[in-house]
Amino acid sequence: MIVNWLYKHLPSAEQKNFQLQRQRQLQKGQVELKELALDGYPTELSFGQQALNNYLQEPDEGYYIKSPKSFLGATGLLPQQAELFEDIVAAMMSNVKTLTEAALGRSVSQTVIGRPVNFQGLRGEESNRQALEILTNAAKRVGFKDVEFQFEPVAAGFEYEAGLTKETRVLVVDIGGGTTDCSMLLMGPKQALLPDRTGDLLSHSGERVGGNDFDITFALKGIMPSFGLDSMLKTGKPVPANSYAQAVSINNIHNQTEFYSAANSRLLEQLIRDAEQPELLSRLLTVQKNKLSYRVVNAAEQSKIALTDCTEQLVDLSDIDKGLSVNLDRDGFASACHRELNTIAALMNDAITQANCQPDVVFVTGGTAKSPVLNRFLQQQFQHTPIVIGDHFGSVTAGLTRWANKIYGPGEQG
Repeated sequence: MIVNWLYKHLPSAEQKNFQLQRQRQLQKGQVELKELALDGYPTELSFGQQALNNYLQEPDEGYYIKSPKSFLGATGLLPQQAELFEDIVAAMMSNVKTLTEAALGRSVSQTVIGRPVNFQGLRGEESNRQALEILTNAAKRVGFKDVEFQFEPVAAGFEYEAGLTKETRVLVVDIGGGTTDCSMLLMGPKQALLPDRTGDLLSHSGERVGGNDFDITFALKGIMPSFGLDSMLKTGKPVPANSYAQAVSINNIHNQTEFYSAANSRLLEQLIRDAEQPELLSRLLTVQKNKLSYRVVNAAEQSKIALTDCTEQLVDLSDIDKGLSVNLDRDGFASACHRELNTIAALMNDAITQANCQPDVVFVTGGTAKSPVLNRFLQQQFQHTPIVIGDHFGSVTAGLTRWANKIYGPGEQG
């Protein structure tokens, strides 16, 4: 279905090549589209909030996977898997390009794409090369003639630089959904005028840990005890924890596949029979049967957001089990996410060590930067250094726009 939608929306110059490369998938997709139409299902792709709404109406029709960009550097991708990722990325880029051109009233052929320092930490530069190749191929396919990349923390730093009046060493910490990236940058009015900033980028560090990991960990340690995690079997042994970790791993296709397998369903049914508190494990089976992983992790995410303004949050999960609610608080969030916080501290220290200098200021951006727990943690790490919290969601985009204007000039970039 993705292949067929993409074929229809490609520039005419690309359609012939795409048809030759994806002939079998296009034919198979045509058959599937006819079956969907006969069954009364929509045959168009949806994006953004509409796509999420459609998924929530029929969660048993597929998996919810968050931060797909972080998968582009995954190890062991087969050629057909890489093609699928490229098609998904191209469809998303095509949609963004179409919306942009409609808003501007003209065509757009140049783009700057934000990228994490490392898409995935397991294979380093090989993973980065694979991811950049997928992104570049997808962008060219949908009609971008000029494609450039910029590190996301560097882009965020460019936006902060616009307000500086003197040369400053800035440690930019960009905590995204799927990755955290740190860059030590030399910034200031003189530096901002330079067309090549390579000499000002003093160091980079990055790893695949971000806001999604905070949500997943909070769901596991804050919510899953009410589903039987840490409870006991009649034999006196603890209930195996593997299914709980798989249940909330909405950033891991393999784990989600294992959790929703028939074999795991049989395992959970057996554990219910063996459990001291079978009513708790029955809730996990409900999640498994109805594909409610996203529901649980989203409850943790919304609680994390709510805990920005309050110290406690009551989570209503009565749609999973009548009368079920879980109380979450800031201290529990800090305790649950101890490992993620320490990973971010290690990335910051790595960037400082590489640069061989201390920052004059720490600039933090990304949605998770709003959390008082994170702010308190950062203050502990940098007790004598000013910490500036930037636009939580707009710093990177604004910085990429500044860089596009610099390298392309005001014109066709998107």
